[in-house]
Amino acid sequence: MPRENSFTDSVGRSLTPDLEDEFMPSPSPALRSASPAHIELSLPSNGPFQEPMVQSCRLGRASSSILPASLQPERVPAIHFQTPKDRFRSYVRKVISMHRTTTVFSGFGLAGAEPGVDPRRQSAYLHYAHIRERCEIQINDYSTVRSSFGKMDNERFVQMFNDKRSSEKESWVKVRWINVCGISWDVMSVLALKYGLHPLALEDVLHTHGHTRSKTDYYNQHLFIHVLSHTLASSSSSHSYIPEDEDPLRSSSPGPMTPGDYHEEGYFKDDNLHADAGDEDHMMYDDSVPATWRLGSTVRSQRSAKADMESVARARENGLTPLTSATRKESASRKRREKARMTLADLKKAGRVDVCIHPISIFLLRDGTVISVMPSNFIHFTGPIMARLRQPDTGLRASADPSLLVQSLLDLIVDSALEVVDAFHEKILQLEYDVLMKPNMKVVTRLHILSGDLILHKRTLGPLKTVIYGLRRYDEDRCAALLSPAEKEVQEQSREKVKGFMSNKSKIYLADVHDHMEYILTSMDMFAGITENLMNYTFNIKSYEMNVVMRRLTLATIIFLPLTLLTGYFGMNFASMWSVNNHSDALFWKIAIPLMAFVIPLFMWSDIKHAAHYAEKRWTARRSLTTTKANWRD
Repeated sequence: MPRENSFTDSVGRSLTPDLEDEFMPSPSPALRSASPAHIELSLPSNGPFQEPMVQSCRLGRASSSILPASLQPERVPAIHFQTPKDRFRSYVRKVISMHRTTTVFSGFGLAGAEPGVDPRRQSAYLHYAHIRERCEIQINDYSTVRSSFGKMDNERFVQMFNDKRSSEKESWVKVRWINVCGISWDVMSVLALKYGLHPLALEDVLHTHGHTRSKTDYYNQHLFIHVLSHTLASSSSSHSYIPEDEDPLRSSSPGPMTPGDYHEEGYFKDDNLHADAGDEDHMMYDDSVPATWRLGSTVRSQRSAKADMESVARARENGLTPLTSATRKESASRKRREKARMTLADLKKAGRVDVCIHPISIFLLRDGTVISVMPSNFIHFTGPIMARLRQPDTGLRASADPSLLVQSLLDLIVDSALEVVDAFHEKILQLEYDVLMKPNMKVVTRLHILSGDLILHKRTLGPLKTVIYGLRRYDEDRCAALLSPAEKEVQEQSREKVKGFMSNKSKIYLADVHDHMEYILTSMDMFAGITENLMNYTFNIKSYEMNVVMRRLTLATIIFLPLTLLTGYFGMNFASMWSVNNHSDALFWKIAIPLMAFVIPLFMWSDIKHAAHYAEKRWTARRSLTTTKANWRD
């Protein structure tokens, strides 16, 4: 019986699968065949001709386990006749199964999930295939005598690197620089498979969450450098300031991709898209590798969807994974944080320096290949390095050293941070002028926003200094730590020194980059101190002004205190009052003036002493100055 929320055709058949049909394992190729005697084509008695229905296949599937192997008939390929309705039903099954399987895998992407992203695994495609972006990829090959520069999009890049012959470097190429502007799963998976990028490094590239920091990871195949680039918004993009502490989705996409970015037959190519519903065996790259993913189909590699759900149920009973409930709670908490972040960003827009923080990933391989992954709006960021590579007399081009290219990229990132420091310096000078001219709470608000940004940038720029120092000081030591015991024994026997990823020349130039980073961090500390001093100065000025006002009010109160006392006495309405009935107002002043002469010095005695001491110092200073001038004349 079809479910209440399912689609049905004209004869009452369900177009969406029932639960028992959905979790039923797919028949093996041996079970999909039957003898000609067991194939019975039945037609409806009324109505036009419809699809032939294979009725004996289900009976054969059930009876194959009962009959002995010697009595079972010879298997021949089954005849499948599909109408558009059957194909629609198969697509609906695939979409439902894919949704359920994706829900299963989403629970394992939380805390405790296996680290790393391996593009050969089926879970990697389910989690990261939605990360698609129109990338601009620059492939630059150069040596001391020749150079070659090219640009391509995702489709051409994937086609080029899927062909082994076209992706190989020519004999004259010493350094190949692949600069990827944009993050897309198809490009990164091809690069990972081609050059053997480590799953942990690939995970750092794809995860753009707010907990990233500048770091260096050493692997046997390559060196991985992940840094945070600080650029002014006007020089990098039109986007507003991006706080570093934001926490987007673990596998969030850096940007949407329009359907017209790829040809329909090139990007999502699936030759078996119109295959029958029961056929789940599919080949991904060639005929020898079984597929682990399909667009619009469920993942069924040696286990069915029912087995997936049973394993998830067991894990839920054991308390191993939080699954959907934890995912929903995390999503709700993330939405609240995002809403608060956007509100604060709007409130702080007027008084801050517009700085964009973007992650940049660099891979350095042993064969002279350098891979850099940048945001899509960083297309012109590497323009100075490209100009140096086009000139044959530059040090970067003449050396043909891949590690020197990595040093140039780090130097470019640090130089962009110097522009940020200059912008903060200009902002602080402007605020200091406002404080000295007329301090108010509006200036304090801007100083508070600036102080928070300085603390943020100190935290994000600090690890970059550690990265540069580690590349200079511990490059060979970290490479030696990667050797296995057998390799260490061979190294000791041959008495050869362990070769690091960075050359001696690149380490010399990294010293200059390290000095620039030292200047940046000390400037940030100085700016933070100036900001705190300006805020304290503003509060002190406001407190002093308040004290002056209170002093004036106190002085007026002291002066009029005797008068107020006497006024209250003479203003009493008694029938017989000799001071009022028998005297004039002269009596009031005869009493008030001596009382004021006594009360005012009594309450202002300390102020009178300070004034006398100040007058004495002024007189002493003037007398000393007169004496000095007289001595000069003599």
